[in-house]
Amino acid sequence: MTPPDLHLGALTLDDTTVAVLAGILVFVSIVALGNALVPHDPMAARLRSHQKRREQLRSGLLSGNTVNDRKRASVGVLKRLLDRLKLLRGDEARKTSDQLAQAGWRSRDAIVIYLGLRLVLPFAGAIAGFFLTMAFMPGATGTNKLLGVLFAGIALGFAPVMGLRQLIKRRQTRLRRQLPDGLDLLVICAEAGLSLDAALTRVARELGLSAPDLADELGLTAVELGFLPNRRQALMNLTKRTDLPAIRGVVNTLVQTERYGTPLAHSLRVLSAEFREERMLKAEEKAAKLPATLTVPMILFILPTLFIVLIGPAIIQVMATLK
Repeated sequence: MTPPDLHLGALTLDDTTVAVLAGILVFVSIVALGNALVPHDPMAARLRSHQKRREQLRSGLLSGNTVNDRKRASVGVLKRLLDRLKLLRGDEARKTSDQLAQAGWRSRDAIVIYLGLRLVLPFAGAIAGFFLTMAFMPGATGTNKLLGVLFAGIALGFAPVMGLRQLIKRRQTRLRRQLPDGLDLLVICAEAGLSLDAALTRVARELGLSAPDLADELGLTAVELGFLPNRRQALMNLTKRTDLPAIRGVVNTLVQTERYGTPLAHSLRVLSAEFREERMLKAEEKAAKLPATLTVPMILFILPTLFIVLIGPAIIQVMATLK
């Protein structure tokens, strides 16, 4: 005699199916519980990135030959194709590499993947546009089909560029918000007697959880200050990776301190006061713009409701009197 099946409305489940579903649910529960109990280190990836950068700088100083390293660093067919097309050379490639660094992508393969997407996506978009046009507009003319294919190819071709710009803008916004706190901590470290390298390392460690983007940049700057022969170049790399006027001002102050020997704590304190005043002025500017910004919502949403409440009863009485 077979055991009875489990009936759920119109769905019938036997014992084997129930056992499989129960096993899947138990497995998912165990995985979720393990992820909740196992501690995660959010700074592990950032520390690995700093260690990788440190090893790159050390190998560059020891060997002095980066051409062979570039030849050995390959991502396969895509890199060879871009090399043949000479897309990895010239000012445009360097500009693209700087933009990827500003978005937080500093890997050697990042520019290969990005340029590969820009090369492949227009053709993929044209193919997708052709099939979509054939599927949804079978009776379209040849001109309309060609326009659909061109539009899809151009849209997907510009998608990586627009996406990269949005990523850069969001990261710069986060850096701009995190900079005042980081600068205050840097002032405290400088007043405590720490050198610039030690101060940047300590600030990067303290801001690892609350300001990961700024901590990442300061940690990389500390690594480059210890390995690059020109300390000014290490500070200028920070400006290149962020492209923010505020960070450019900090870098100029640090360069002046390194060159002329001015007190680091005093210079950073003055700069921190300027940034704090600038942040207050921006907040006051937003508050001053608030009445003008609220005018349109008040006209669209509040005044019609107010007119209905005030004039509605009188209109109802007039209509009743006319009847």
